[in-house]
Amino acid sequence: MGTDKAFVVLQGRQLVERALELARSVTSTVSIVGDPGKFARFGPVVEDIFPACGPLGGIHAALRGSETDLNLILAVDVPFVSAALLQYLVRRSAESPAALVTVARTGRRWQPLCAIYRRRFADLAEPSLRAGRYKIDALFDQKHTQVITGEELVAAGFSAHLFTNVNTPEDLAAAREPSPSDTQERKSTVYPPILK
Repeated sequence: MGTDKAFVVLQGRQLVERALELARSVTSTVSIVGDPGKFARFGPVVEDIFPACGPLGGIHAALRGSETDLNLILAVDVPFVSAALLQYLVRRSAESPAALVTVARTGRRWQPLCAIYRRRFADLAEPSLRAGRYKIDALFDQKHTQVITGEELVAAGFSAHLFTNVNTPEDLAAAREPSPSDTQERKSTVYPPILK
């Protein structure tokens, strides 16, 4: 992208602002994982315990800093994710207490940065981080992972378009809000603030 994606402007708002607004529509307890010098003006910041270890390091830091069991991890570069989808993931996670992570898999792609993690997932992540293994989905085993398939998402009224990433200037130029044909409007129960 040539610059910090968090501060890229899409349709008049920085990606970080869009992500925070979305997260705050689901829960009142929201933290940012990153550099306080960059992000403190937006809200509480959690710093990496294992710096420069990519998204897995961020997930680990968020979970170690959390006081709640269920934690929403949301990247700034998926700007079209909806509150209804996040609430759906929260509900599915709450229904499966054995799952340490509830994550969508659309086609062959995991969506680990728009997923619900139990705080205990940090115990799986830490040995990987210490060993220099930073691949998130390598920790998604059958016993601890609840997979939300693309088919389930479609049946629930969601489109894979909601996971559109904005990683390059070309992605940014092509980005557009989902149209009604991409996803159905859904009425969802608002779940209590149990996320980090």
